[in-house]
Formats: sequence, structure tokens, C-alpha cells
Amino acid sequence: MITIRPASPEDAAALAELRWEFRAGRDPAVETHDAFVERCTAWMRRELSIATAWRAWVAVRGPAIVGQVWLQTFQKLPNPSAERERHAYLSNLYVQPAERGGAGTPLLEAAIAWARANEMDYVILWPSARSVTLYERAGFTHRGRVMELKC
Repeated sequence: MITIRPASPEDAAALAELRWEFRAGRDPAVETHDAFVERCTAWMRRELSIATAWRAWVAVRGPAIVGQVWLQTFQKLPNPSAERERHAYLSNLYVQPAERGGAGTPLLEAAIAWARANEMDYVILWPSARSVTLYERAGFTHRGRVMELKC
């Protein structure tokens, strides 16, 4: 059974490994696996420790993290109208191939629920060709290469 939970700083090494798996499989790496994982682990641990604009959720089966999604918030300039003043950028939604078909949607739903609960105006992302239908099912629409969801 897959469970979804917020990521913690202790998850950073596993999340960095998933990031390597996700990105090195798409484009040629310009640094070694070990160098990347070390650098990425430090970045993820820091971002998850200090409650910055980044947050993440993980999909877990047993003791193993098998998927992740990250969300960054950013503020708009103050606005005198009724528009909300924060957006969210969704990134790095990745589930290991053997676990696909049951973890991606709940990860996405967790991020969207958080964005709505925290009054984001829009969630934006740059989808891969393969992921477009997942985002469309969740209500995202296209704006050129970007997809967005009105919260």
C-alpha cells in the first residue's frame, strides 16, 4: 500500500536519489552520480529544514520512498483587488516506474490540497509530454508550454 506524507529533512538522501533517477534518465548528466546526490541531498535537507518557500510530499511503500513532488511558493506584488497574492510552482513529480499507476495522482492531490488550503492563486508547472494527461485530469489547463490550475 502506498501512503503519502510530507517530506522531512531525513528524507533528503532518498529524494536526491529519486531526483537523479528522474533527470539523468531524461538528459545526459554533466556531473557524476555521487557528486550530484551529495549536492542535491544538502540542498533538499536545507530546504526541508528551514521552512522556506519549498515543500515536498513523498509516496512511501513499506520503508521505501518511491515517489515525490515539490512545490515552491512565490508572492505577487501587493494588489488592491480581490486577487490572491501568491502562486505555487509544482516541480519534480516523479514516481519510480515499478510504482506507477497509483502514486502520482495522490502526490499531485496532496500538493494541490496544500495550495488551496494556503490560498494560492495559481499552481503552474512545465509538464513532460507523458505527464500532460495526469495534470489535465486534475484540472490543469494549457497556456503555451506551461500548464496552470486556478485554485
